Amino acid sequence: MRLAKYIAHAGVASRRKAEEMISQGQVRVNGRLIDTPAFEVEPETDQVERNGLIINPEAKQYIMLNKPAGYLSTVTDPFGRPTVIDLIGDIGQRLYPVGRLDFDTEGLLLLTNDGDFTNRMIHPRHKVPKRYLARVTGRIRSGELEKLARGIELEDGWTAPARVKLRKYGNNESLVEIEIHEGRKRQVKRMFEAVGHPVVHLVRTGFGSLTLGNLAVGEYRHLSPEEVRQLLAMADGQLKTRDDGGKS
Repeated sequence: MRLAKYIAHAGVASRRKAEEMISQGQVRVNGRLIDTPAFEVEPETDQVERNGLIINPEAKQYIMLNKPAGYLSTVTDPFGRPTVIDLIGDIGQRLYPVGRLDFDTEGLLLLTNDGDFTNRMIHPRHKVPKRYLARVTGRIRSGELEKLARGIELEDGWTAPARVKLRKYGNNESLVEIEIHEGRKRQVKRMFEAVGHPVVHLVRTGFGSLTLGNLAVGEYRHLSPEEVRQLLAMADGQLKTRDDGGKS
């Protein structure tokens, strides 16, 4: 692992700040002064120090939050708006959201300090499914559901096939469950807008093998090692909860 990345993963500073520390001669590896951020270290055996203090690898944290509306899926906000980190509080480690939910979207959001885990969860090639319950305007028709399932052409290209199921409908609104494995900005909302049914309320109900269960809005819990293992197995194509694609 690169030295700057090791320091950042230990929660000491951001990657950029870690590079500055190294360049300024503040860091030693096994007693040797290192001024190259790209210097390779072996996390299990090398001893890294900053100004005489040992930097230990940070324990990995994996948290599931039931995000309320009105919170940004980011660590800080220059305008002082509330973020999901405000709901977690100080747990002694720097956590980052795994992907994002819109300011007004609720539901399942993961937070972690494991960058590799984050990449495997959000990169489209791993096809980790995300499930949503969308309340949309109007009475959605079967043909429109089929379009969503096949893929919708948006301004940034066609969406991948989705799983779509109508839960209930009235004259003015419909409740639709949709499962996608991409993570484009406002994707679910844009998909429903494209078929003429803007989203009124959106909740992410599942992520990979996880569901919200009894987790109350605004509350969080730590994932178990088995839950983390199942998510990684799904990202590697070794575990699936449903058949791929199509309308149900």
